[in-house]
Amino acid sequence: MSFEILGIGTTTPQHSIEQSEAAVHAESLSCSSDSTDQQRRLLPILYRRAGVKTRHSVVLNSSTNGEIARQSFYPPATSEIDFGPTTSHRMKEYETHASSLAISATIEALNTGNVSPSEVTHLVTVSCSGFSAPGFDILLLKELDFSADVARTHIGFMGCHGALNGLRVAKSFTDNDPEACVLVCAVEICTLHQQYGWCPDKIVANALFADGAAAVVGKQGTNRSGESWKLVASGSTLIPDSEEMMSWRIGNHGFEMTLSPQIPDLINATLRSWLEPWLALQGFTIEEIGSWAIHPGGPRILNAVAEAVGFDELQLTPSREILAEYGNMSSPTVLFILKKLQSQNAKLPCVMLGFGPGLAIEAALINETEFV
Repeated sequence: MSFEILGIGTTTPQHSIEQSEAAVHAESLSCSSDSTDQQRRLLPILYRRAGVKTRHSVVLNSSTNGEIARQSFYPPATSEIDFGPTTSHRMKEYETHASSLAISATIEALNTGNVSPSEVTHLVTVSCSGFSAPGFDILLLKELDFSADVARTHIGFMGCHGALNGLRVAKSFTDNDPEACVLVCAVEICTLHQQYGWCPDKIVANALFADGAAAVVGKQGTNRSGESWKLVASGSTLIPDSEEMMSWRIGNHGFEMTLSPQIPDLINATLRSWLEPWLALQGFTIEEIGSWAIHPGGPRILNAVAEAVGFDELQLTPSREILAEYGNMSSPTVLFILKKLQSQNAKLPCVMLGFGPGLAIEAALINETEFV
């Protein structure tokens, strides 16, 4: 059986900042008054290499628009032991903004899919960038007049591949109940976790991450070919002895992301040996895949995927464009890419790929029909 995607909705905070300006803001947070000239020269280079042109953030008070974007959430560091707002302060901002992003993305998904809130039986929420209880799932049900009986499932702290886990759960619900209608909503406010001080790994994360939300609504797929895109299979694997390659831990001043520079090489060395047999179980070879929705963890990760899988560089264009326009929004990002591919009538089958702490590889196969 399959999970038929009826509608996808995406949204971002109101204000955005150009990457060159983000680097200017970051200098007062990452480079202390006695920083070396080398650090001040290297910081904008790290921001340029991220492959991001603009990013949206809830902390911005204005957008880049002929003058520099403004924000007051992150004051300049006053000393080498000033690490910025506390995690408690950052989580208050998460609680303030998460529900509005979720509501906006959900409304678009429901409208696109011609689904009314009363039809939704299951809600799967995804987030790794904040916590609160009651969470944005409760406010989402309340504000959009969902039934109080909607079954809620939350997928938390799984990282950039969280939406793929959400889709897997959605398919499980519809496989089990032919009448189920499932909404998956991924919300991330990554810019609440800007890290202070000079640490190249953390600066790379600062340069990549952004805020956004995406929602998908669907039901059990029909056997009609060409009617819609359907999730027909999902897969997951852990790369052995790679736990320290990527981490996402709660610190006293936000969540701290660690990204090893070895990640692209590890993906290059291991992805194909897992992906090829997994696709074979679904009845496909790599060469038969028509389009790819690759989570853009960064330019080097995209390059590693292309080299490992061996497909044409043009297959990465949707992922590169989303990264450039929005930054890495963590879990919603791959749904932004999927929506873009749909709007372009991209060839099916489509493979979605994401990478997260573990080091984990998550995959999903999208096709017109469940018979593969």
